[in-house]
Amino acid sequence: MRFGSLLPKSVKTCNTQLYPQAFQAKQQPGPLVGPGYICSPKEMVRNVKKRNKRGLTLLVLLVLVAGSGCLLWRWLDRAQGIRDYEKAIQIARLDQTAAPALTPGGRFQTDRSSPPAGLAGLGLEALREVNEEVIAWIYIPDTEVSYPVLQAADNEYYLNHTWTRERSAMGAIFLECTSSPDFSDFNTIIYGHRMNNDKMFGRLHSYRDEDFFQEHPDVYVVDSRAVRRYAVFAAHEVGVREIVYRLDLEEQELEQAFIDFCLERSQLDTGVIPGPEEQMLTLSTCTGQGHATRWVVQGVLRETWAR
Repeated sequence: MRFGSLLPKSVKTCNTQLYPQAFQAKQQPGPLVGPGYICSPKEMVRNVKKRNKRGLTLLVLLVLVAGSGCLLWRWLDRAQGIRDYEKAIQIARLDQTAAPALTPGGRFQTDRSSPPAGLAGLGLEALREVNEEVIAWIYIPDTEVSYPVLQAADNEYYLNHTWTRERSAMGAIFLECTSSPDFSDFNTIIYGHRMNNDKMFGRLHSYRDEDFFQEHPDVYVVDSRAVRRYAVFAAHEVGVREIVYRLDLEEQELEQAFIDFCLERSQLDTGVIPGPEEQMLTLSTCTGQGHATRWVVQGVLRETWAR
């Protein structure tokens, strides 16, 4: 009997040849691989390996495409955020070209008799025409920290929206939603993301370094009424449930306990000792080590210039 007579005419064979050993006495034909094909066990294994290899290659390509797309999105998102804040500087007519002078020892010389050039005439009203939730401007000379400060009804919106209300991972610099917008509280809290390119509040981590503090001892806040100078007195990592984030300090008469806690935890010895009757500013950003703690830089109000 010819082997071909055992198979339906519609059945094809692997490599156009039948394997006679698959049709020896009392044996069934070899395993089917795909409709209408009969292959030997070795041929079947080779086919499975080819399919697995193709599948693995496709998976790697998909991962690479997805990763590249994610990186591209992050780059575009960051670029758009940077443009938004460059636009804010232009609208506010802020002149940041006059850098602080250097002392003979190479440190920045800070003239505290008047606010830095450009701050007194900063155009907050023009910024409010774009977004009415702009309440102030924050500025640390010779750093990336120069941004509008916003305040919303909650502390969520500006985590992922820029000052122009565009959705972005950069977010915005914003005031604690329960803080007084005129900065009259004992402790005013301002939040901002810690960006890897030192944008937003990424530069605050440099206050771990004593030399950086010596060159950047002041934080300036401008609102409609005044330019305020806060002298940095502490910088440290703190738990989100610690006294730094309590909103009832004045009601509970915890002002001195707050000051003592911050001075004790500070990684800097600034020589600046606040009093309980003074007003504090807390700049808060993430640590990059989870959500249980934050990095804070804190200042005490020492100068006010009317606008």
